[in-house]
Amino acid sequence: MENSVLSRRLTVCNRRGLHARAAAKFVTLAERFGASVEVGKDGQFVSARSIMGLMMLGAGKDSEIELRVEGWDAKEALEALTELVEAGFHETD
Repeated sequence: MENSVLSRRLTVCNRRGLHARAAAKFVTLAERFGASVEVGKDGQFVSARSIMGLMMLGAGKDSEIELRVEGWDAKEALEALTELVEAGFHETD
C-alpha cells in the first residue's frame, strides 16, 4: 500500500489545552502506530512522540492544530488521534 501523507486540522477543545497529561495521552496513542505522526500549530511541527515538543506548541483551548500522518497505518492513526483530540483527551475537568 502506498504511503501517502494524510492531514487534518482540529480544534483543541479541552479546558487546559495540550498540557502535560493531555500530551502524554497523545504520545501514548501515537506510539501504538507505525506511522510517522507530526503535530503542528502556526506552521511549527513537532513529533507526536515528544511530550515536551507537544507542550512547546502552546496549544491552549480553542487552538487549531494540524496532524500530519504518513505510513502503512496512517489512516487508523489519524482516526484514533482525531477521536482523542475531539473527546478533549477524555478529561473530565
